[in-house]
Amino acid sequence: MDRPQIWLDFAPELHLFVSAPRRAGRTALRTDGTSTLGHVVESLGVPLTEVGALLVDGRPVRDSHVPADTEHVSVEAVARPQPSPAPPRFLLDVHLGTLARRLRLLGVDAAYENPDIGDAALAARSAAEQRVMLSRDRGLLRRRELWAGAYVYSHRPAEQLRDVLSRFAPPLAPWSRCTTCNGTLRTVSKTTVREQLHDGTERSYDAFAQCADCGQAYWRGAHHARLESIVTEAVREFGGVPG
Repeated sequence: MDRPQIWLDFAPELHLFVSAPRRAGRTALRTDGTSTLGHVVESLGVPLTEVGALLVDGRPVRDSHVPADTEHVSVEAVARPQPSPAPPRFLLDVHLGTLARRLRLLGVDAAYENPDIGDAALAARSAAEQRVMLSRDRGLLRRRELWAGAYVYSHRPAEQLRDVLSRFAPPLAPWSRCTTCNGTLRTVSKTTVREQLHDGTERSYDAFAQCADCGQAYWRGAHHARLESIVTEAVREFGGVPG
């Protein structure tokens, strides 16, 4: 007996995951008759974290649907902004350190693992802490243990930041998190952090903050203008309080 043949088309946003012939429109695929639609889509290269609605002959189905012969399947991209029951918290893999620091600069809860602890441990932490796993590793995003995940589409930090902010719309609170450890910052006196200051810094600045977790001191020093430009652009486009 012939295996079922289905027809698939993928949203343009998903074309980077599939082979060139499947980017042109509706194409045929023979299935084994038992695999779920989610398995079929992932076998063609698309992580389910990037899939929005799955439509079979125009009606929405779950990824557990087993496609039947002649069915027409449309694979849509995830909605932006992506609905979330609570402000999202993130976990980033070892390759996204700059993105982690920029998210923290904006007050977004962004845990980051360096050195690499491995895919299994990352997935387990995502589940245990209910964090959205951010990665460019498709294999990691296919792990069933993940609480939630998202593919980071660019390798450029500025574009990565826009991608995450536009997709998840996290509330922004710039200058409220430690860019080193993700802890929360509190305003402190110069005396409190004096041992971390060079003579020039102590003479030139009067406003300081300190991480409540790791003790790192912060002030608006030589790199502040560059960081301020990142904050200003993000707040202008995605909202929040400049700080």
